[in-house]
This record gives sequence, C-alpha cells and structure tokens, in this order.
Amino acid sequence: VQLQASGGGLVQAGGSLRLSCAASGRTFSTYAKGWFRQAPGQEREFVASISWSGANTYYANSVRGRFTISRDNAKNTMYLQMNSLNAEDTAVYYCAADRAPIATGSDPFEYWGQGTKVTVSS
Repeated sequence: VQLQASGGGLVQAGGSLRLSCAASGRTFSTYAKGWFRQAPGQEREFVASISWSGANTYYANSVRGRFTISRDNAKNTMYLQMNSLNAEDTAVYYCAADRAPIATGSDPFEYWGQGTKVTVSS
C-alpha cells in the first residue's frame, strides 16, 4: 500500500502549483483523503480533505479560497491545486488516506505518503 505525492518545487510568491497523490497497492476509492503540511520547525498541520465521492471538501482557514482539493477515483489519484502561493505556504506536503468515507483534519488518517517539498520565494 503506497501513497506517492509529487508536484512540489520552487515557485515565486503569487504563483501556482498542482500536487498529485497517486495510490498503489489497493484502491482508495471509498476512502477519504487529505493533504497535510509541515513547515520547518513546526508541527504538521491539516490543509484540506475530501470525501470518498468528492462531494465534501474541507479546508484550513489559511488556504481556503486559494487551494482546491480534488480526486479522480478512476485514476486512484488526488490533487491539490494551489494558487496565490505565499511564503507561509512553504512546507513539505503529505497526502493521506483514511478508511472512513469522510474525514477532516481532526481525524487520525491511517495511511500516509512521503512528502513533496514546496518552496515559495518572496
């Protein structure tokens, strides 16, 4: 069972990036999925989550209106479109999955992928 995050990189403030999280080893089509991030010297924090069907999405206040989470169950892949990036968005971004159909930032996601680093230059 693997979750593989990709799409990170260096971007200027105000720019955009799209992260992807591909799953392998099992299908996560009935699982909630989410994105978390951890900045240097800080604790990991919730960014966004999406229900199994994609009908329900949840966002941290700090990213609401700038980030969009989505998923394609046919491809077993989740995405995070990040717009209007600023220096505070610099972090390692992790994708996660939970066997519950809906999960938010306070839920203990069961499966975790390795991170992809996002650096926003000001």
